[in-house]
Amino acid sequence: MLKLDNKPLSYDRAFTHAGIQYPANWLRLASLEEKQAIGIIEVSDDPWYDKRFYWNQATPKQLDDKTETVDGEEVKTTGLKTQWSDTQGEIAASLLAPSDWRIIKAKETGTNIPSVWKTYRAAVRTACNTRQTEIGNAADVPALKELLFGEPTITRQKNDSEGKAVVDSDNKPVMETVANPGIATAWPTPI
Repeated sequence: MLKLDNKPLSYDRAFTHAGIQYPANWLRLASLEEKQAIGIIEVSDDPWYDKRFYWNQATPKQLDDKTETVDGEEVKTTGLKTQWSDTQGEIAASLLAPSDWRIIKAKETGTNIPSVWKTYRAAVRTACNTRQTEIGNAADVPALKELLFGEPTITRQKNDSEGKAVVDSDNKPVMETVANPGIATAWPTPI
């Protein structure tokens, strides 16, 4: 990040300094010496962290619900597990909503609900319940984040039938790509 007079500068944006107006492309065209000559310094960007799970780079948000007494009154603070569990219910509702009319029509007209829709809707509810259980079982914030947003596959060192690490003839680890055991149950594919 570039700063001038302790204010951040953006590329492709005009700026004024010491009564001189600089065009939007000046930062891209100027040399390092030209930038430094007017007092521009380069500083490292603020560290990135996932604001859904952390208050800052080092402090995770509260995992479980917490009840405290403040000024003689009980105050409940909702933890990440409850928030993400509730989100799963919202996702399930959004997956079921497009087929709700089929269920209503079948009930109103006394016709049968096609089995493919019954199966799909049951699978959505089952996936939701399973995901909520998985969220409830998360041991810590990094495990919860991996559960919800981890990569579907991971690469790890291969093990033999006895559980020992496999290496090749050059004594280098033999790697394999496998399904990530730390991610949540997948939602069913919409019909």
